[in-house]
Amino acid sequence: MTFPFIHTSVTAGSRNPASSFINTRIESIDVLRGLIMIIMALDHTRDFFHAQAYTDDPLNLDTTTPVMFVTRWITHFCAPTFALLCGTSIYLQGLRKSRSELSLFLLKRGLWLIVAEVLLIAPADTFTLFNPITLVVFWSLGISMVFMAGLTWLPFRAILSIGLAIVLGHNLLDAVEQGSGFTSGFWWALFHGGDHRVLEYAPGRAVVVLYPFLPWLGLMMLGYCLGRLFEPAVSDRKRQQWLVYLGAGAIGLFVVLRWLNGYGDPFSWSVQKDGLTTLFSFLKVHKYPPSLLYMCITVGPGLLGLALLENVHNRVTGVLRTYGRTAFFYYTIHFYVLHTLRMIVFFAAGHTMMEADKSLQIIPMRFVLPGDGGYNLGVVYLIWIAVVASLYPLCRWFDAYKTTHKEQWWLSYL
Repeated sequence: MTFPFIHTSVTAGSRNPASSFINTRIESIDVLRGLIMIIMALDHTRDFFHAQAYTDDPLNLDTTTPVMFVTRWITHFCAPTFALLCGTSIYLQGLRKSRSELSLFLLKRGLWLIVAEVLLIAPADTFTLFNPITLVVFWSLGISMVFMAGLTWLPFRAILSIGLAIVLGHNLLDAVEQGSGFTSGFWWALFHGGDHRVLEYAPGRAVVVLYPFLPWLGLMMLGYCLGRLFEPAVSDRKRQQWLVYLGAGAIGLFVVLRWLNGYGDPFSWSVQKDGLTTLFSFLKVHKYPPSLLYMCITVGPGLLGLALLENVHNRVTGVLRTYGRTAFFYYTIHFYVLHTLRMIVFFAAGHTMMEADKSLQIIPMRFVLPGDGGYNLGVVYLIWIAVVASLYPLCRWFDAYKTTHKEQWWLSYL
């Protein structure tokens, strides 16, 4: 058996005449990306509308319910799978661009995503500017792309080796963070130790680091290397075999390391009051920053999904593909729609603007007060479905616009 990750027949920067063949390959990537974008909206809807969204942790084993735990846990698949697929998309871009063109594009798009995080996404949470600045998904993807702008000049094997070293080894830094007297400063918080760290940069102004970039960069690098499987020279059968091998391997690594309880996550699992809660303890892995085990149990099923979805073509996958092809557009708009709806509910419940201003001092979301009479999970699910469905016509229009206006350079940044 040959190893498509190691062969060097095509490198980033070469021109590939079989562009139409590549386009048929990436449909499964768009479908999977669309699926995770829809699931992601469920967690954000819960943040805005669930009664216990800011009074308890949905993964708190002492107070959660099975439905609550699963509702939160399934959304863990979104960010790591998206970061991985971003890396794969970068590799596929490299089949159509020269190395210098790819590097410049990644630098500009990465910086744009960082700006978008601060000027578009953070204000969607608060309806204010710079109060606070939350560094979340777009920030981590953006800074990772900035690094990828330089890393793509390295040999493929070097990128694979560095990516593996980061993903497999970054949890060694847990010992540093758990050391006596350790305090995460600004640069460390950006690098590895976020965990909702609030860093005040002026009186009443703060930066909240939720996504330190190092693990996400490693995951994007491995996604880049995964792009080798989508080269025209790799057969459908071989690609799907390798996706299954890699996905099953990641899940297997999770099971072994988690069972040993020694490395891969800063928090151990333990036997609980019953079997189901013990399973939840086993599955409860650390996201901020994403541990090795977190990435294994989320990316592993994502790789299996890529293998499965490639041969599925129907109306459902067509809808998912539309969301996947307009991910940035959809992600940005859905936040504003959810927050606007929450604002309407807030004032309809009799709250005042003074209370809305006060809520910013408690949590980084305006018009959300802990214990202010939010809804149960059933209503949250209905709101989620309604919002996602309502955005589909808009996403479909934007997808069509991008397809028919490829000459407009700015569309490649959205």
